[in-house]
Amino acid sequence: MTTKRSLIRRATAVTAAATAALVLAACGGNGDDNSSAHNGHNAASPSASAPAQQGDHNAADVAFAQGMIPHHRQAIEMADLAATRAESPEVKKLAGEIKKAQDPEIKTLSGWLTSWGEQLPAEGQGQGHGGHDMSGMMSAEEMRQLESSSGKAFDTAFLTMMVKHHEGAVAMAKTEQSDGTYQPAKDMAGAIITSQSAEIARMKTLLGKS
Repeated sequence: MTTKRSLIRRATAVTAAATAALVLAACGGNGDDNSSAHNGHNAASPSASAPAQQGDHNAADVAFAQGMIPHHRQAIEMADLAATRAESPEVKKLAGEIKKAQDPEIKTLSGWLTSWGEQLPAEGQGQGHGGHDMSGMMSAEEMRQLESSSGKAFDTAFLTMMVKHHEGAVAMAKTEQSDGTYQPAKDMAGAIITSQSAEIARMKTLLGKS
């Protein structure tokens, strides 16, 4: 009888221990689940908030993209003229580099505006008589003067105008860096400041030679 009671007590103790273990495991599991849920939320943030990240922009970012697209388009138009009108190989080389750098940026800027549900600038927007009001944009008259020139006269006009054009782009990029919130746009702005400031220095040196 005593042995039987002892077995019963032992069985009860084992059961109690097992129950306690299960409770602890459950508590621990809940903690893990909470941790997992928390970590999972953090881990999922990039993908889950991808649309939010695409929308994580402000009016300055939109203005930067909508302004830089026509600005780049005009720079490419000017660079295209250099292929047939420039005399200096250095001017032709520089023009080619400008086009190569700015063409992909137009595509990137356009992609951002599309993802934000914002309007893309129409072809020719920002150009014309009012275009010069936008940070170094050439007026229609200035573009006509450039188109009608060739040789050394073109080289001088191209370099003079492109310095002004680049200075406008750098000013726009600095505004984006200070006022924008969309990090990829701020990163592009930084790259524009670096590359175009270097090109401005090159062009001023070339102007000194011409």
